[in-house]
Amino acid sequence: MPDHLSTLVNSCLLPAYGGATPADWLKREIDDGLAGIVLYGANLGLLDGRLRELVTGPLRAHRSDLVIALDEEGGDITRAEYHRGSNYPGALALGVVDDVELTGRVGAAVAADLIEAGISVNLAPCLEICPGTDLPVFGTRSFGADPARVAAHARAFVEGVQRHGVAATAKHFPGLGSTRVDSHFELPVVPTPEDRFRARDLVPFAAAVAAGVQAVMTGHVAVPAIDEAPATFSRRFVTDILRGELAFDGVVISDSLDMRSARGTLGFGGAAVRAWAAGVDLMIIGPQDGEQICAEIRESARRAVADGVLSLARLEEAADRVARLRELTGSPVPPDDDLAEVGLTAARRALAVRGAAPRPGERFVVELRPEPGISCGTVPWGLVDALERLGAPAGSVLVEPGTAAGSLAVPDGVPLAVVARTEYADPWQEAVVAALLADRPDAVLVDMGYRDLPVPAGTTVLKTYGAGLVNAVAAAELLLGRRWAGAPRDLPGLA
Repeated sequence: MPDHLSTLVNSCLLPAYGGATPADWLKREIDDGLAGIVLYGANLGLLDGRLRELVTGPLRAHRSDLVIALDEEGGDITRAEYHRGSNYPGALALGVVDDVELTGRVGAAVAADLIEAGISVNLAPCLEICPGTDLPVFGTRSFGADPARVAAHARAFVEGVQRHGVAATAKHFPGLGSTRVDSHFELPVVPTPEDRFRARDLVPFAAAVAAGVQAVMTGHVAVPAIDEAPATFSRRFVTDILRGELAFDGVVISDSLDMRSARGTLGFGGAAVRAWAAGVDLMIIGPQDGEQICAEIRESARRAVADGVLSLARLEEAADRVARLRELTGSPVPPDDDLAEVGLTAARRALAVRGAAPRPGERFVVELRPEPGISCGTVPWGLVDALERLGAPAGSVLVEPGTAAGSLAVPDGVPLAVVARTEYADPWQEAVVAALLADRPDAVLVDMGYRDLPVPAGTTVLKTYGAGLVNAVAAAELLLGRRWAGAPRDLPGLA
C-alpha cells in the first residue's frame, strides 16, 4: 500500500518509459502521486508525430495536471518535431539576429505547438554563455558569448513561452558554457574565478528569474571557486545562491540523473537523495524505463529519512513547489496571433552569406553526415530534403564519417553545394571540404554547425547557425531563388 513518504517521493520524480506509448506501471505510479514524465527521442522517434493522440491525450485523460516535459529549444534540439526537424531556429541563430521581440515571438510560437501537443513544461532555454568556438559543448544551443545579449534573449524567450501557460526552464544552472567536457560522460569543471563567473555566467539566470521563469534546471558541473560539489548536489549553489541571492521561488529541476557526472558511484537513489538535500525539488531520471529506478529512489529516500540524512520537511517543501507548478500549467491558452511563419522569418534573418552571393539554380549536393551528438539524437537534418521539397536538386550524395574525399563521385559541369556541420575541430570534415573546394572553387559551402570550417579566400559560404529544418529551408530558398509560402512543416512530404 502506498504511504505518505512514497507519495511524497513520487510527487518529486519525472521518469521516462520505454517504447512509443506509456507503460501500465506509469498509471499506477500516477495514481500514487507521480509528478509526471519526460519524453525523449527514444519515445518520440516511434510516434511519427502522433504525440497527443498516443501519449499526452491518454495520460491527461488519466490525470489532467501532470507535468509532461520535453526539450524544445529549436534548431538542433527538438523533441516535439523529432520526426522532421524543428520549425524554429535555435538560440545561436536568434542571438545572431539579436531582435528580442522576434525571440519572444518564437517563444510564443513554441508554446503554441507545445499546448497543441499536450506538453506543459518546456525544458528550455539554455542560458549558457559560450565565450569562444574552442568551447563547443553548447555551441548552437547558446544565445552567444555576451552575457547581456544572452540575458536579454533568455528573458524574451521565457516570457514568450510562459505568457500562454507553458512553463519555461532556465538551464543548466549555473552555466556550462565554459567547459570542454560533456556532462553526459564526465563531470565538467569550470576553473573560473568567482568574481568572473558571477559577472558572466550567472547574469542570464538572474534575468530569467526576474522574468518569472517557473523552473530552473541544475547542471552537473563543478565551479571550485564557489563549491567543489557539482551544482546539482551543492547547497551553496541551489539554496544559497539560486534561492537566496537570486530569490528564485519556483521549481528547481535536476538535469538527468542517469548522466555519469551525476549518478557516478551513488546510483540513482543516492544521487536523488543528495540533490534533494541540496535544495533540488524535481528529479529527472533519464531516458531509461523508470519503473525500477523509481522504486530504487523511493527506497533510498526512505533510508535517508530514517537515518536523518534527508528530512521529511525538505521533501514536503519540494512537493509543494511541484504542486504549484502543476497548477500554474494546468490551463494553457494558445496565442491569438498567427505565428506559423515566425520561425522561418527568424531563420532567414539569421542566414549569413559570406563571399559572393550564389547564383540561383539547381545544384548537386555533397552532404557530410557526422555522427549526431547525444543531445540532438537522430533528428532529420541537412539540405537535401529541403531542396527536394522546394525543387529537386541536380543529384546528391550523403558522405559517411571516414570517407576519403578522393572516393566521391561528383559530376562535372553541375553547380555544387557542400553541406557540413561541426561543433568542434573535425579533421575528417575539414579534409573533405578542403579537397572538394580545391577541386571545385565555385562550390557553395552550406555550414550548418557552430564552428566555422576553414575555407579558401573567396569561397561562398552560407552560414545557417543551426541544423533545424527551418535553417535548411532558409538556405535552400537562397540557393534556388524561390521562397516557400507558409511554415516549413507544411512543405510537401512532411507529416
